[in-house]
Amino acid sequence: MTEQKKNYALPIAMMFALFFMIAFVTGLPSPMGVIAAKQFGASNFESQLGFFANFIAYAFMGIPAGIMLKKIGYKKTALIAVAVGFVGVGIQFLSGRVELFPVYLAGAFISGFSMCMLNTVVNPMLNTLGGAGNKGNQLIQFGGSINSIAATITPMLVGYLMGAEAGRTIEKANPALFLAMGIFALAFIVLSFVNIPEPHMEKTNEKKVKNAHSPLAFRHFILGAIGIFVYVGIEIGIPSTANLFMTDATKGLGIDATIAGTVVGTYWFLMLIGR
Repeated sequence: MTEQKKNYALPIAMMFALFFMIAFVTGLPSPMGVIAAKQFGASNFESQLGFFANFIAYAFMGIPAGIMLKKIGYKKTALIAVAVGFVGVGIQFLSGRVELFPVYLAGAFISGFSMCMLNTVVNPMLNTLGGAGNKGNQLIQFGGSINSIAATITPMLVGYLMGAEAGRTIEKANPALFLAMGIFALAFIVLSFVNIPEPHMEKTNEKKVKNAHSPLAFRHFILGAIGIFVYVGIEIGIPSTANLFMTDATKGLGIDATIAGTVVGTYWFLMLIGR
């Protein structure tokens, strides 16, 4: 008898949802920077620290996330990432209640841990769920498109919620934060009850093989890391600083946050078209 092929439609759908969340939560510091400038009186430099906090977390979590993937597998790593993401976004919501800028930065930093873990797990996990090969690659490409759509929606949604300058508070952005926490909660519940193949998890009796060379021994690895560093800085910096400039009534254009968010969202949409 041939073994019946398992249906992974539900966990695949959750992986698509997490692709969406990676861009959605990563994109929050752009409109939240506008809010920080108004609600906390942050300077342009300080308002960008949300992005810094989010991405500096990758430096701390990148290697541990890879180790987690090998030690505890896709499912548990994804569940931990989702739980950490829920906490990070929740702390950003709390910062609006206590009105403390450091609390917002702490939430962005913790969210960065989650985004790092999710980036580590969703690509190989989606490829595995798709049976690898062309099907797995197609799922990853589709997930990447969903990721870009989320990047387009985030500044538009939060910009619409902010509206006029007087309304630029975290409380106004709460619906976006609640949406993020809701998707995280749903993904956690679904992933808790589904079985996921774990082809890359280390077995207890498996002998560790020490590689002859460190990744840093390869020049293309170092150049690639530098290239990604510069690319992400430019990719994120352009829409974020543009959003601040467009919404600044004193030194910028002073236009409505909804319009500015639409312009920034269009930037991300054109990045999707280019992809």
